[in-house]
Amino acid sequence: MTQEFTKELKPAYTVMTVMEEAARCLLCHDAPCSAACPAHTDPARFIRSVRFRNFKGAAETVRKNNALGAVCARVCPTERYCAEACSRCGIDKPIDISGIQRFVTDFEDKVGMKILEKGEDNGKKVAIIGSGPGGIQAAADLLKLGYAVDVYEKDELPGGLLRKAIPEYRLPNAVVASEIAKVQAIGANLILGCEVGKDITMDELKEKYDAVLVDVGIGEPQILDMFEGNEYAVPSVTFLKELSDKQGDVELPDNAVVIGGGDSAMDASASLKILGVQNVTNFTRKELVDFRASKEELEIARAMGVTIMDGYAPVAVDGKTVTFRHRKLNSEVKIEADLIVLAVGQGTKAGELGIDMVKNEVAADGCYLGDNVFAAGDLVKGDKTVVYAVKKGKEAAAAIDAYLGGK
Repeated sequence: MTQEFTKELKPAYTVMTVMEEAARCLLCHDAPCSAACPAHTDPARFIRSVRFRNFKGAAETVRKNNALGAVCARVCPTERYCAEACSRCGIDKPIDISGIQRFVTDFEDKVGMKILEKGEDNGKKVAIIGSGPGGIQAAADLLKLGYAVDVYEKDELPGGLLRKAIPEYRLPNAVVASEIAKVQAIGANLILGCEVGKDITMDELKEKYDAVLVDVGIGEPQILDMFEGNEYAVPSVTFLKELSDKQGDVELPDNAVVIGGGDSAMDASASLKILGVQNVTNFTRKELVDFRASKEELEIARAMGVTIMDGYAPVAVDGKTVTFRHRKLNSEVKIEADLIVLAVGQGTKAGELGIDMVKNEVAADGCYLGDNVFAAGDLVKGDKTVVYAVKKGKEAAAAIDAYLGGK
């Protein structure tokens, strides 16, 4: 195990420092931060509780609204949502909402709080395909409404891309396991190592359950045509999964190139540096002003010494030598690397389940797909972030409840 790879980079708040940060809150009456949270976690309310040392109340606010509160505290790009709306932005800098939320959820675990509760059994059953954030949030909400919930996961461990594609220095596997365990504790039945479409059919699920929720995500590896069969090239999702499985204990070269400009590209780039790769160069066709990666992810990569070449797209490859050309400038770069990581997007197998797809999203406008089938997570139109997957999981649970005769 590589200790540096599994240790969280961002230090956690202490009681003293979290109180100092919470004291900066302006206690807005109509808090814009809460209105801007996709998952409706209500930052204003839990920050107010922390300010008055009511840590238990803060934890209840987070957990009742977001079954993946500890996960979102670590990986949510708050600069796009709650922090961007913070009233202090016009004074100095926004409140560190994610840092406070992390303190609160860590406190919840330390004192052994049991916040989630199962509702009275209503005699109806729901199957969820996939144990990513959308599926787990939907399971929590459905259990609270009294449904029996079975979660089918093709891998031997639950969590989906939370566990496979986000490095432990950002999101420890122990945190993912703890979040899922809380939902299991109120009745979620995880059926692991069972792939729908292979070990059990979609038609069987539709007949066996009152409703079926599909949250298989978009985690299938993709590669650019020019790199097909290249022994030096690997999709980022495959690379990051190997690092996770082996806890960073892998053999790496001295020189690596990462292609792509999203969070996955930054995760791969920073991971390479943490694991001792001397030269890591990231090429992205997007320019920095249009970067898709979160601000924090970009800052981490830069702080670690990743060289970022923005505006460049690959035009040719010969073994380990890749040629890039700038999209606007008359500039060409040729670089040789022993490892080429391709963070150029992922695909999905949802279409194999008989679901109409358009560019990796369900064709339907919303989470209802017809019959008794629903969708959640990245399959549904909208942002492809964990907090948005939580939002879609909540919406899917509400739609299933309404479909089956609930409120």
